[in-house]
Amino acid sequence: MLQAANAVRGAAPPTVRPAGSSSLLLTENQQWIGGPPPLMDKLSPRERELVLKQGRRKVLNRGQTLFSQGGKHDGIWLIESGRVRVFYTSPLGREITLAYWHVGNFVGGPEVFEGTVHQWSGVASSNCSVVHLPGKELRSLAAEIPNLAIGLIEGLTFKGKCYSALAQMLGTRSITQRLAHLLLHLVELYGVGDADGTVIAAAFTHADIAHMVGATRQWVTISLKRMQEKGIVQTKRSQIVVCRTDVLEEMRGHASD
Repeated sequence: MLQAANAVRGAAPPTVRPAGSSSLLLTENQQWIGGPPPLMDKLSPRERELVLKQGRRKVLNRGQTLFSQGGKHDGIWLIESGRVRVFYTSPLGREITLAYWHVGNFVGGPEVFEGTVHQWSGVASSNCSVVHLPGKELRSLAAEIPNLAIGLIEGLTFKGKCYSALAQMLGTRSITQRLAHLLLHLVELYGVGDADGTVIAAAFTHADIAHMVGATRQWVTISLKRMQEKGIVQTKRSQIVVCRTDVLEEMRGHASD
């Protein structure tokens, strides 16, 4: 999630986290915001070379689909640059965003090898570069390189915890609480100091936000307008400026729809 300086009296401007090897997801646990260790981090230079030799690099423009729910599954994709949105589509066509994954993470799970179908979809939410590791080759590499196998397990464990936390948030928090929670996460990840507060320096439309909190775009637009009237947020050049993180903290703990 995103981060920046706030207009709370006497508050010091927060530090901006690097975008690399981070993730954006709806969770109560602030420690999960950074994501798991990058998959390749524990590999030696020779091991990385072996892995990348089996991979196929692909460049995607923003909005391009990487894999589709129900499509044939074959391996994983390592994110080298950019950001990938992973989401589930209901039989009625409604979408819920599971997470945005950044550099160093892999997408394509929960299966990582081959022989099944994708449980959800992945789309480039910015221009990005990925390396596809086919399932058969990945299985052989995992048997040969223990640290790669450990990295896969750690990554899948992290993702499982995240998706479980999302289900808990959707089931136990009101939509208003989830929106306040998400805005604070966005400040944590992408916040940049501004004279009026903290700018969320990343492109998220009202529809993007709605897909993350389990609401409609219209509800998000109306809610942000109400927050602006109360001086909690502002909108500048299609970006959200968070002026009162203290009020959002109260809202995420005590709000009800």
